Amino acid sequence: MKTATIPSLRVEPELRHAVENVLHDNETLSSFVEQSLRAHIRRRQLQDEFIARGLASRDEARRTGEYYDADNVLSALDTMLSCAEGK
Repeated sequence: MKTATIPSLRVEPELRHAVENVLHDNETLSSFVEQSLRAHIRRRQLQDEFIARGLASRDEARRTGEYYDADNVLSALDTMLSCAEGK
């Protein structure tokens, strides 16, 4: 597989300095940028999937007329959390 490049990015000196200050040992600026891009892409993908599930749920509720009261859902989630924490 051939590799590709990401376009050069001009930033303010303060941003470059901030990035250089948080690099780990043996970490390069290029590897940091690549990891950041991968993480942000994944976050966007997860966000898109979340929205798609929400819209599908909305459509299903409209189709069936079955809705759930927010207080009941939150109460059930609190109970689940308490059980998971061993309370």
